[in-house]
Amino acid sequence: METGVYIPIISDYGFKATFGNEADSLFLRTALQALIKSSTPIREVHFDKNAFEALTIDSRSGIFDLACTDENGTQFIVEMQLGQAPHFVQRMKFYALHKFNTVVERGEFDYANLPKIYAIAILEKTILPTTLFHTVANLRSEQGEIIDSQMRFITVELAKFTKQVTEVETDLDKLVYTMKTLHTTQPTQYPAFWNEDWLRRAIDELDTRKMTPEERAYFARVTAANAEAVKAEKQKIAEAEDRREADVKIEMIKKMLTVSQLSVEDIANFSNTPTDFVLSIKRNLPTEK
Repeated sequence: METGVYIPIISDYGFKATFGNEADSLFLRTALQALIKSSTPIREVHFDKNAFEALTIDSRSGIFDLACTDENGTQFIVEMQLGQAPHFVQRMKFYALHKFNTVVERGEFDYANLPKIYAIAILEKTILPTTLFHTVANLRSEQGEIIDSQMRFITVELAKFTKQVTEVETDLDKLVYTMKTLHTTQPTQYPAFWNEDWLRRAIDELDTRKMTPEERAYFARVTAANAEAVKAEKQKIAEAEDRREADVKIEMIKKMLTVSQLSVEDIANFSNTPTDFVLSIKRNLPTEK
């Protein structure tokens, strides 16, 4: 991911430096409060590294994961997804239900006082057939009545956020606007709300001009590792596409050999393949008894 003065929050380095900053959780706490649309401040969080391998990247799909708990025992799972994610809802359900099972077992299967669980997904692309960029989902009846609010699924789709800086009002707007635009913004275009403490601290962590030599070295290593992962994944995708094309071509040749009167040479010319390739397929066709 290309970057200018500021490192993108939606990169793995940016996610770890902001959402995953254990030394200074102000940004995370304020962001969580905005994402769940709560008027009650979250005063402290601790990172749960037992339930999940926290702050990891899945190079196959660009997923960054974080699990934490606030002072009231409320459980948060935060996931960030880059690129397309056609089955991401299923992943959200898997994580949320895994967390649910964990808290139930920890309470010796006492269902009476379960903490709230928020499964939060921040996606670069659009995946839901909804209009708004911020979606809150609960278990509801056919008439839309809430059946259970203990587990909530929250999705933010950055691609659906189209507000300009003059339209930004809420902390949620400020968060999403910052995530979408920070890495493409020049210091001379600094919105006034970026001076708010929670955002200023996060932005300082992403300002390449303020990085220590150790932070620069770490950023370089992460960037290089991600570039290699992306390159390897693109190669896998290309090879898979080649295999699919080859399979389609083989099936087409088989059909022409069995249902047409074309010669092997004609089929080879039509399918743009060597004659020997067509002959090898013909030899492996089942013989009629």
